[in-house]
This record gives sequence, C-alpha cells and structure tokens, in this order.
Amino acid sequence: MTAKKKTTASYDGFSDEERAAMKDRAAELKKPARKGADGEADLLAKIAELGKADRAIAERLHAIIKENAPELTPRTYYGMPAWAKDGKVLCFYQPAEKFKTRYATFGFNDGAHLDDGTMFPTAFAITKLTAADEKRIAELMKQAVS
Repeated sequence: MTAKKKTTASYDGFSDEERAAMKDRAAELKKPARKGADGEADLLAKIAELGKADRAIAERLHAIIKENAPELTPRTYYGMPAWAKDGKVLCFYQPAEKFKTRYATFGFNDGAHLDDGTMFPTAFAITKLTAADEKRIAELMKQAVS
C-alpha cells in the first residue's frame, strides 16, 4: 500500500464565500452581548453594501416585512439581511451576489408557520419583485408569524 502524496494546497470543503459567511455569523453572535446593539442599523448597512439589483430586492423585502410583520426584529444572519421572532431568525434574504448564484433567495426557518400538508416550500428564488410577488410575500409573512 502506497501513501498518497499530500499537496501543499488543501481543500477544506468551504468556498471563500462560505468562509466569509461563517466569519460574519461569528461576529453576529458576539454582537448582541454588547450594549446598544442595533439590528436594524446592521441590516440596513448590509443592504447598502449590496449591488443594485440585490439591494432593490432587499429594500422592498424589508419594507414589506416591516409593514406586514412589525413584530419581527431586523438583524443580520450569516452576513445577510434577516428578521427574527423572539430572538430566533424567522426569515432571511440571501443575495445572489453573496454566493455568486443565478438568483437571490428569500427563505424561512422552521419557526415560520408555513405548514401546508406534508410538503411545502420554505425558500423562494427571486430575480425581481413584481406587485404580485410583493402581495404573495405579504401573505407569507402574515402566515409565518401567526
């Protein structure tokens, strides 16, 4: 049995974007412990860093969520805009540019009350937001926090 030659470059299974998201998350976990942490300011700062298309979607999502689920707390989650209920992230926006994907994603964690039978969507691809999309998101938010 021959030993495999180890190369100097190693692959740990994570992309640069994934490693950056993990670093963002580690920083977020430390932040609430600091006095006066402002989740909405952090969320708006992350949105401001986005490219034009992702920023436009994130701004509209934030407005829709504030209007239809005002009990949610804005924050960041792995460096992405997110909204929490009782301290737990309920939904989040993953910009397309963050992981160099074809479309952005608006997703819900398991605390969202979206159950509809035994199989139902918890994430949605977004390329742009139409009036019909905005109406659907408003409906989803009301259901998610119910």
